[in-house]
Amino acid sequence: MRHHARRPWTFYALAMLMTLFLLFLYGPMLVIYILSFQGPEGGVTFPMVGTSTFWFEEILRPGQMANIPAAFGRSILLASLVSLLTVLISVAAGMGFRRRFPGSGLIFYLAVASLVMPSLLVGFGIGLGFQLFGWQPGLFTSALAAQLTWTLPFGLFAMFAVFNRFNRAYEEAATDLGASAWQRLRHVTLPILLPGILGVAMGSFTLSYDEYARTTLVAGNRNTLPLEIYALISSATSPTLFAIGTVTTAVSFLVIGTTLALVIRLQRRRAAALR
Repeated sequence: MRHHARRPWTFYALAMLMTLFLLFLYGPMLVIYILSFQGPEGGVTFPMVGTSTFWFEEILRPGQMANIPAAFGRSILLASLVSLLTVLISVAAGMGFRRRFPGSGLIFYLAVASLVMPSLLVGFGIGLGFQLFGWQPGLFTSALAAQLTWTLPFGLFAMFAVFNRFNRAYEEAATDLGASAWQRLRHVTLPILLPGILGVAMGSFTLSYDEYARTTLVAGNRNTLPLEIYALISSATSPTLFAIGTVTTAVSFLVIGTTLALVIRLQRRRAAALR
């Protein structure tokens, strides 16, 4: 039997560096998750005073935290709408950019320019535009527009990468078999692109769900969950905030896990069909 080559010392050094990076990345989050299970007499620091789910129950208690469930519902609804629009526009743009046309480069750079613009200034500019035209800012008007300036560039990058790996031979084969343009899109192009589309939907949903800077000046009179949390931090601090963070993180991981499960299932079905 062949003996496995001994790993060089650089492997262990890089593994240690990666471990330290993960601790740096997830350590603060882990502290918040642990402190969210403080006892009723506990505070926002260690040591913990007992363990309980008291602070999770406080999220739903009428009073100071009464707006959290409503803000959570608004954030989910807004993120779902942003995700849907990002997917539709990104897929349409990816289809349009499959062939070069005059000014395509300029249009592309203009579309992604908002990534390098300060987030607060983007929101401020949208708010001024609504004020100029006498429009009332709101979650599903000005805030939606502000968040799309954040999610669309990422969606475009992802879909362009997917289309660059797309093999047009499948579409040509469908055309040779008599498929119409709509049948080719529905039964060939979109199913092949579906894992990438799900990735764009997941990414835009999580970006919108956690967005604060671009939304704070254009949300109108109804807060999203990040705005509500920031308002609570400014007024009072308690383990309830940690419980909110734990719940929202669980929702984010649920969305990511569900999307990855769908992608894996699609890949397995595709591999089984090609056997």
